[in-house]
Parts: sequence; C-alpha cells; structure tokens
Amino acid sequence: MTEQRRVGASHLHTPKLCLGGNVFGWTADKATSFAVLDAFVDAGGTLVDTADVYSAWVPGHRGGESESVIGEWLKTSGKQVGVATKVGMLPGEGGEKLAPARIAAACEASLKRLGVEQIALYYAHQDDDATPQEAYMEAFAKLVAAGKVATLGASNFHAARLKSANDIARAAGAPHFKALQPEYNLVSRHKYEGELQDYCVEHNIGVLPYYGLASGFLTGKYRSAADFGKSVRGSRMQAYLDGTGPAVLAAMDAIAAETGATLAQIALAWLAAQPGITAPIASATSVAQLQELLPAMDLALTPAQIDALDTAGA
Repeated sequence: MTEQRRVGASHLHTPKLCLGGNVFGWTADKATSFAVLDAFVDAGGTLVDTADVYSAWVPGHRGGESESVIGEWLKTSGKQVGVATKVGMLPGEGGEKLAPARIAAACEASLKRLGVEQIALYYAHQDDDATPQEAYMEAFAKLVAAGKVATLGASNFHAARLKSANDIARAAGAPHFKALQPEYNLVSRHKYEGELQDYCVEHNIGVLPYYGLASGFLTGKYRSAADFGKSVRGSRMQAYLDGTGPAVLAAMDAIAAETGATLAQIALAWLAAQPGITAPIASATSVAQLQELLPAMDLALTPAQIDALDTAGA
C-alpha cells in the first residue's frame, strides 16, 4: 500500500508524488492530459497541482487552459482527485497579484473552470508587497468561510513573509497558510533550506516543491553542453553543469546502479525524504513519462544514499 502523507495540519493527504498540471492544454493536448490524469489517479495519486496563469505565456492563450482541461476531465471521468490551484500571477477582474478583489474574482473563475464547488488547496502564487498582508489574508479567510476553499497555501514566499502572514491570520483567529510550494531540488537548494525549512518543520506546514527534476536536468538528459539541443530548456542547464550538477549526477548514477531506480525516481525520492517535505510535484507530457515517475511514490532511499546525495549537492 502506497504511503499517504498529510499535507501539514490540513485534512489533505497525498502519496509522495503530486501531479503537476502546468503542461495540460499546452505541451500535453486534451486527450493526452486526460490519459495522464487517469493513469495518475488509477495509481493512487490524490492531488493535482495547477494555477490560473497556466498557460498564459503561450501565444493565443489567456490563462486558465490547464484548469479548463482538468475540469473537463473531472466531469467526463467521474474520478475524484484534490485540485490545488493558485492566484497572484494572472491579472484580471479585481486587479492584480493579491488585491482582495482580485483574489475573490480569480477564485470564482477557477471554480467555474474546474467545475467544482470547493478548491482543495488554494495558493497565493507569489507574495504581493503592494497589498497589506492583513488585507489579503482576510480575503483568503472569506473564501474558506464561504466553503469555496478548504486549505490555504503560499508559493514563492520568503520565510519572514510567510511567518508574518501566518502570525496576522492567527492573531485574527483566521485560517493561515498550511502548505508551501517553493522551488527545491538536488541542484537548487538555497530557496528552501535554512530559515524557510526550519519554519515549516516547526509549524507543521506541508511543503510541496516544484522543479523537482530541475527542468529535466536531474533525469540525466543533459550531461554536457552537447546535450543542450535536446529541448527548448537546454540553455538553462549550463548553470547546473557549472555548479554541483556533475557531482550530483555521479552520486545518482551510483544509486541507480544499486537500486535499479531511474535518476528521476531518485531525485523525487530524495526530495520526499527531506525534513518538512510532504510530496514533490512533477508533470508528465505522456503516460509513458508518468509511468517512469510513479515508482517514486514507493522508493525509499537508505540513510547512506541520502547522505551521498546531500554531500554531492551541498
């Protein structure tokens, strides 16, 4: 039986893998997205992550494409899955970022696209220095009180701002952020480790990191500059090769030889073993790609293997 983990102090549970929905309606067409979602839920997956801004960066897209695909799939499949979505990067009705009127309008739009009555986990996609934290925490609290949102989360927040937001909410007797979504992986550790990780562990905030595979670097696809042409993301890989990347890949190769696991599975299992982490998020543009990621739900690395990866990526 696949281990189910509780997301911080919330009522949400997930195995050690959350499915990223950023590709739905973008690099995965509707039919492929439906097949990936089916396979994920059939394998025991319980939480799918998206955002209202996915995929507004694509020419001809306006944002909401991913939510719309997930909504259609929920309706036609009849399957149950928790959906996490976000507000704060797509401007629109009510303003931009975390303006209270924007939060209210964006939530309604997300509910409509998803075709659900309640969002399982609703994130502030980024912090908003222009809006008082009291104002946006109150706006989020209203959504919880109305039953439109079950659990609140924050993404891309620094430790001090996450703490102050939660302190404000607690002082008001209002719901606070129970989940955090930071960038975190074996070759990019500075945005989570340290003060932010310590705060999340101390206050039981469930952490669901994104970029768990470092845009594909941790699959072993990019071993040298000659490999950069393998994808449009190749140009991002130089920084990893110049940094701890080669040492991390070498340590992962050794563990792959010991376990028979793929590098992607090892990268995700390392994340799931870190203090504070509930489950990493990873996306798949095909069922075959998803099938490679799924064993990470059950892969447990030994303390020695975790230590070797920690040292290589330090």
